[in-house]
Amino acid sequence: MRDGGRLAAAIEIIEEIEARHRPVRLALKSWGEAARYAGAKDRAWVSGLVLDVLRRRRSLGWRMNDDSPRAAALAALRVVWNWPVDRIADAAADEAHGPGALSEAERAALDRPRDLAEAPPPVRGDYPDWLDASLTRAFGDLRAEEAAALAERAPVDLRVNTLKTDPARAQKALAPFDPQIPGLSPNALRVPAPEAADRSGAVEAIPQFGKGWFEVQDLGSQVAALAAGDVRGRQVLDLCAGGGGKTLALAAAMANTGQIYAYDSDARRLTDTVRRGERAGVRNLQVRTPLAKDALKDLEGRMDLVFIDAPCTGSGSWRRHPDTKWRLTPEALAKRQQDQDGVLDDGARFVKPGGRIVYVTCSVLPEEDEDRVEAFLQRRPDFARRPATEDPMLRPFLTPLGDLRLTPRASDTDGFYVAVLEQTT
Repeated sequence: MRDGGRLAAAIEIIEEIEARHRPVRLALKSWGEAARYAGAKDRAWVSGLVLDVLRRRRSLGWRMNDDSPRAAALAALRVVWNWPVDRIADAAADEAHGPGALSEAERAALDRPRDLAEAPPPVRGDYPDWLDASLTRAFGDLRAEEAAALAERAPVDLRVNTLKTDPARAQKALAPFDPQIPGLSPNALRVPAPEAADRSGAVEAIPQFGKGWFEVQDLGSQVAALAAGDVRGRQVLDLCAGGGGKTLALAAAMANTGQIYAYDSDARRLTDTVRRGERAGVRNLQVRTPLAKDALKDLEGRMDLVFIDAPCTGSGSWRRHPDTKWRLTPEALAKRQQDQDGVLDDGARFVKPGGRIVYVTCSVLPEEDEDRVEAFLQRRPDFARRPATEDPMLRPFLTPLGDLRLTPRASDTDGFYVAVLEQTT
């Protein structure tokens, strides 16, 4: 495909996403199925531009003084991809494939994009106006900068599986991808984010991936699992296990001692957990399906640790799923808070005296984080908050209350929140 055809395709996809409120993944899939002529590089180019537009939808429109998908796509090529105006003009004016020649106003805006310093915080940070109060609570005057970091491209982070190998051997196996050591977690490796129009490296194609040497897992998620502390020989329940990423991280930390139970209210999410556990060499895992009657009854009051990776808005993962911030509504946020209260209350019944809950969200919104912990402590005075970490490297990310808040701007991770709650009686 020529650049004009790629640009036209990206604009068409963005228009469909906004008109039909479709998830970007489904919109890109539909386009790919219809555009059989598009090669792998074409798909990567179109996908990259669509995602970059969605990450910065408001600021791109502001720079152009035009909120249309076309204007945003043109602005992304100029200010994100650093294309010269003449190259953009040539692509747009491609008679056979392009979306149409630039207007005088478009060329003028591309030549001299508006200065974002004059824009209000929701525009500079690329988030909906209704979230401004919440992000102000979380970050104060830095909210635009914090949110803007959530609009950057994300790297590919890997957790080295210490049940199978060590970081040095894993780094050597991943040499074709030039992995880096990001810090914060002793078993983390990082493959930098690709250029906008390039495909990300297929680390799953490395033979050692199939042998269970490493898992794709954001660094923030790895740090959240580390908040469980020393879990060797313990009884651990991962109450919202989902696909099993944090389950496997906890299992590796346990070194196949004790017992870890994986449960999720949606049985479909547990489908791959057993297979992934076998590949990772986990031998102390029990998967409990919600399809079984009283699936967790025998675990009540017995757990040293209940790990709750709570259902949330996913605001901390906007780098990877930028369309979700535009589909988020106040009603959806309120529903998530109800879910979080429910799962905290449910998890408490499994904790033995002296045991702990590790409450985790991939959200940066206080309504899902501190507010939920405070509400839980009001309902359950037999629990007390404990510092989320004693690691000196992580202390800079502790809140005044002792919880952990990670963000792309502060910690170079996805956004995560972690609170540790101990049953005191």
